[in-house]
Amino acid sequence: QVQLVESGGGLVQPGGSLRLSCTASGSIFAINRMGWYRQAPGKQRELVATIPTTRSNPNYADSVKGRFTISRDNAKNMVYLQMTALKPEDTAVYYCNAFGYVTFNEYANGRGMDYWGKGTLVTVSS
Repeated sequence: QVQLVESGGGLVQPGGSLRLSCTASGSIFAINRMGWYRQAPGKQRELVATIPTTRSNPNYADSVKGRFTISRDNAKNMVYLQMTALKPEDTAVYYCNAFGYVTFNEYANGRGMDYWGKGTLVTVSS
């Protein structure tokens, strides 16, 4: 299994910045896509940003383009989310996601799985 642990959440004032980190550990054969999702109170979980293994052409939700930057360190199995110009509407629990494989057979047969962290709370408020 793959375990994901997020860190870096907290309380920040509007216009401020935060950097989220996520570490993947466990029986990892390979990790493909990694990303961040968020869920605000009373709302469905939504995509924030994803990044492929190649780190090229990351994908962002329109609401965070130009303000958030996703990056990853493949050697460390880590993904980051640099958040700037934060707005109250960015308040949510942020979840790390990884699509990975725990065995060669899974990888060879394209049978990876989505794994999720438990989330870290980001609160943007004055």
